[in-house]
Amino acid sequence: MHVDLPEKRYYKIGEVAKAFNVNTSLVRFWEKEFDIIKPKKNAKGNRLFTADDIVNFKLIFNLVKERGFTLEGAKQKLKKNPDSTIYNHEIISRLEAVKAELNKIKNQL
Repeated sequence: MHVDLPEKRYYKIGEVAKAFNVNTSLVRFWEKEFDIIKPKKNAKGNRLFTADDIVNFKLIFNLVKERGFTLEGAKQKLKKNPDSTIYNHEIISRLEAVKAELNKIKNQL
């Protein structure tokens, strides 16, 4: 899944939800369920997600929504072998970016 977010230091929960086409409640739920998503909170209590949180959210989204893992299965996969899971996800993300660029070039022709 290619997520189109501008380069920023922090992202609001609504921006994250819109980028992944999910509800904000799912973002809050996954934040509580997975330890790798740790948004900062401002004085008002609003969640501010960093670029690392977005990468981790992409990883979880890939495991749960695209590959069909249960939440427990995704947690176990991330605990058992996090390095290979992250590496495989990075490769898939790069290939999807290349595919998106090629489709963009194709549409321009």
